[in-house]
Order: sequence, then C-alpha cells, then structure tokens
Amino acid sequence: MSDDKILDELQKRSLLEEAAAKKIKREALLSNRSAEEIISERHLVGDDKIAELKSELLNVPYSKIDFSHFDDKLLDLITEETARTYGVTPIDKNGDLLIVGMLHPDDQKAQEVLKFIARRHHVNLGIYVITYADWQTVLRKYSPYKSEIQAAVQSLSFKGEAPRKIISLEERAASSEDAPVIRIVTDTLKEAVQSQASDVHFEPQENYLRIRFRIDGELREVASLPAELSSLIISRIKVISSLKIDETRVPQDGRFRSRIFDKEIDFRVATFPTPLGEKVAVRILDPSVGLKNFDQLGLVGRNLEIVNKSLAEPYGMIIVSGPTGSGKSTTLYSLLQGLNSEKVNIVSLEDPVEYFVPGINQSQVKPEIGYDFASGLRQILRQDPDVIMVGEIRDNDTAGLAIHAALTGHIVLSTLHTNNAVGVIPRLIDMKVEPFLLPSALNLMLSQRLLSLLCNHCKAPLEAPPAVQKSIKTALKDLPPSLTSNYKEPYQIYRAPGCDECHHRGFLGRLVIMEVLEMTPELETIINTNPTSEKILTEAKRQGMVSLRQDGVLKALSGLISMEEVLRETEEV
Repeated sequence: MSDDKILDELQKRSLLEEAAAKKIKREALLSNRSAEEIISERHLVGDDKIAELKSELLNVPYSKIDFSHFDDKLLDLITEETARTYGVTPIDKNGDLLIVGMLHPDDQKAQEVLKFIARRHHVNLGIYVITYADWQTVLRKYSPYKSEIQAAVQSLSFKGEAPRKIISLEERAASSEDAPVIRIVTDTLKEAVQSQASDVHFEPQENYLRIRFRIDGELREVASLPAELSSLIISRIKVISSLKIDETRVPQDGRFRSRIFDKEIDFRVATFPTPLGEKVAVRILDPSVGLKNFDQLGLVGRNLEIVNKSLAEPYGMIIVSGPTGSGKSTTLYSLLQGLNSEKVNIVSLEDPVEYFVPGINQSQVKPEIGYDFASGLRQILRQDPDVIMVGEIRDNDTAGLAIHAALTGHIVLSTLHTNNAVGVIPRLIDMKVEPFLLPSALNLMLSQRLLSLLCNHCKAPLEAPPAVQKSIKTALKDLPPSLTSNYKEPYQIYRAPGCDECHHRGFLGRLVIMEVLEMTPELETIINTNPTSEKILTEAKRQGMVSLRQDGVLKALSGLISMEEVLRETEEV
C-alpha cells in the first residue's frame, strides 16, 4: 500500500488528523522514509491499528509475533539484507510450511523474492501482515552483540604486555587493528540501542576496559575487554565524534548521528580524564524511546484534563519540576509536540539540544561565549515566538525574563529543580521574582518522578505487609471514591521475581508519576499575602490535587510499578 493510501485511510477512520497527515507526507518525501515508519517512531497511531487496516484492505490476515516462542534458527531462512530490503521476516516453520510476515503484502518484488526462498528451501508459504515494530524487533535479532564482540576481540593479537604498558612516542597502532575496533564500537552502540539503554560508559580499569549500559535508570556491566583495547576504542569514539584525539588532559564534548536499525539516532559524547585513561560516557538520544505522547507518559484522568486545559490557554507559564533524572525534559518535549503545528512559531533554548523535533526552532546555549539562558531568552523574544521552551530556569535573570515573556502573550515551558509542585512558587520568589507577577504569569506547576515498570510477564499479586497496608491507607484517605473504589483492604501489591523477558530484573521500562497544581483565585490570594509551603499545600488539597505519593500508590495497586519503590521515592503528604 502506498503512503497516500495509508494516510487517507487513517484520516477516514479518525485515527489521524488532516494536518498531521500532511506533515507526515511532507517529511516522508524530504527524508526518503515511509509514512508508516514516521508514524510508528512517533507513536502517532498504534502499530496494530495500521496492520489491521492493511489486513482489511488487502484481505491478508494480521498476526502479532509471539517473541516468547520465536526460534532464532528461522533467521537462517531469510537473510538480513532481504528482510530489510523487502520488509519481510520469518515468523514460524511448521513442517513444510514457512510462515512469513510482510509489511507490504501487495509488493510484487517482495512476493517474488519469497517465492524464490520457498522454492530453495522446498517449503510452502503462509503470509501475514505484521506491524512495523515487530519487523524492527526481528531485524535486531540478526546481529547478536556478544558473539560479534567476542569475534572482534579474538581477531586482535596481543603479545601479553602489561596492562599499563609504557609506549614509545614513535610507536603507532597497526592498521590491522582498525577494523575489529570499529566493529566493537559499532556493535556496542547497536546493542545499547536495542536494549533501550540511555547511556553507555566506557571505563578504563586497572586490568580491563569495563563497558556498562544504563537501562531503566540502573547501570549494568555488559562487557569486559582487554585493557590494551582502551585507548583504541576511546580513540575510535573520539574520531566519529569529531573530538581531538591527541587531547587527553581535559574533558571534551562531542556529538554524532548514525542510522541504526532504520532509525536516525543522535549520540552525545563526553570524555573525562582519569589516571588509567580517558573515560567516555555516550548518551543515546533515540527519538522512538525518548519522545513520548501524554498516554505514554502516564498522564490520565484529572491530571491529563488540567494539562490539556493549560495548553489551550493563549499565554502563561507551565513549569515541570523534579530532581535530575526524573524525566522533566521528556515531559517538556511531549508538551511541545502537543503544541506543534504550522500556525505556531515554537522556539526552544536548551542545554544541550537532546532531540531534534521537526517544526521546532531549537537553539543550544553556549555559556563559554556568553550565550546563556538569560541572553538567549532576550534574543528569542525578537524571533516573534508563540511558544518558548527554556530548558531550565537556573538563575534570577532567566526566571525574571521567563515570567515577563509569559506576561506578554507567550506560552512558556520550562523546568525547575524542586522536590514537588508546591515548592515551585517559593523557589521562584527566592529567585527574586515579584510575587504579584506570579498569579498572572503562572498557569501550571507539575512535579514528577520516574519509577521502574514491573515486568508484565512475571509480576504477581500478593498481600501487602502490615506497615505497607498502613501507608497505602494513609495515602488513599483524602482521594475521591472514583479513584479508590477498585481497591479494598487488605490491599494487594505486585512483585516481579524476574524472567528471561526482563533479563531477570523484574522491571521493563519506566513510568512517570506526577502531581499537577494549577493557578486558582484562592492560590492567588495566598501568593499575594504570605505564600508559605503549608498554605500552598492546603490549597493543593482543596483543588483535589493527586500528590506524587498518591499517584504512585494508585499505579502500584494497579500492578504497574513496585509499591516499595513508590514509598521510597515519594514523601508522605
């Protein structure tokens, strides 16, 4: 099916708006990618919905691939090149019947290739429509990381020198070492993307090079390589990041973009000198993982209604608060995508730019040359913006300028380091913002935390211990029955012991818990008199604000996250 046909059908079924379809079509033409790829990457329409649509129109059955029973030996029947080129993948083999998934069952060339494969292996064919996401998952299975790394390491010959060998200044690396080193770096980054890691750490140790991935907020060692490889691997990373190879005394920052698994991914690189050699941290900026919509963030119910209401306002400020690593930037990008359209001029000021979003004018601050948030914000106001995103309010000047931008007819989005939504107003006042300006400028205050999602495959319910029962009861007591009616004492919580699907960790992915405080006449009165945290908290409870602890407890009782982590990461209110 053509892109035009898919986009037209999605509009007819009210799954995609006309403006969004036009934007996708234009981007597909400019980037030489399919509309389905863009839709899947941005989570604009469920992959299953598109597959069901194609199944109905082409009269070909749709099948979801069951990866818990997928046999990797099937990959020998269809080469990786064929799978990528024609959008096909093996699903199962039953006797002389080979079941194949196709992204485009009406593609004549793909049909001919599959017939040839069937004749070669003396099998009959069964064809199903599959989702783009399932096809991508199978493609990743073609390049197992550990075997590739092992082969690359074995292809290098070492003479048994001491790990901290003294090297002559005239000594040069043999050219034969280049290819396996390049392969090690490439396969490591591919494995990190496949594992949905947010960061990769290359860390020289006394006797080896340690490689660790940060997955769902936790670091995990994935490889230990000979110490002799440290400088070669670090040099390779510096080369592709356009960093100075001969500068090892001071930290350096770089960036590069690469296409991995049919996705364009940015990698942000930072080096750090240590006595054992340079350590490198690589931040993986995968748009399909890092860019989310409201549903994926976990915004539901009252919180979702209030956020949508605030985004519909013609001007005003929305502040997202929380500690480092709580997903504030991800939430900001979600808000920006909700506002992004051809009729709106969106300008952002970031440090650094994490994800490049089509349609948004993004700028990165450079404090070393005097281009910081405050000076950048002054320049943004000359760019005729409708929406301004300031990555972080760090100082008094930025706070004052952001408030005035909100007062002069702009929507302003930013982040602030506070423990909760209640702390936003006192923090801004501490930053010398005049209290009487806040009620007119500030629309919404969000606070959030990122918690680990329990693995769906191995989680199981159990009765909460007495101390946890008490904490749950305290958290739920002020909530309306509409939120608590499904949960009765004794409360059940969930735990996941670990399985093959979650690599025996018990967790798979992360979820935001959030509290949302909006500006009201009552809150305005408090700000204009004596705005203490206690008074603001009282107003928040009057509004019916679901606190971080309460949102976490509700999601834990639903089996999404661990109750122990909720109680550990949130404060009782």
